[in-house]
Amino acid sequence: MSDQDVITVLPQLYGGVPGENFGPVDYRFEPLMRDGRVGVEMHSLYSTEETGENGPAAAIVRYLPNGTARPHRHPGYEIILILEGEIETDDGVYPAGSMLVMPPGSVHAPRSPKGAVGFVVWEQPVQPTQ
Repeated sequence: MSDQDVITVLPQLYGGVPGENFGPVDYRFEPLMRDGRVGVEMHSLYSTEETGENGPAAAIVRYLPNGTARPHRHPGYEIILILEGEIETDDGVYPAGSMLVMPPGSVHAPRSPKGAVGFVVWEQPVQPTQ
């Protein structure tokens, strides 16, 4: 999945303070290597830097072909909307248009052999499992 592919699936992003500096925002994908991720990038929409140490976060996450994440636990809800490509877990394969809702306490290890782009909301930061 190339940067050009992402441009076709992502909505125009707007941000800032309404009434002051609200306007279009460019996507900036950074490698996401924490918690054992490989071949995963993200554009943060908001993070624990703004919401507090155990606060919520949201991002556009891009799995490059063969991107993986190690198993991790969700202490709060996680919602993933697959925008492009497909994500796999031990429970199945989820194509574009799928919405995954992970309840608190759930564990998974997403991967994407073909590549994928998703909108992800974390109620709390994930916890690596042993």
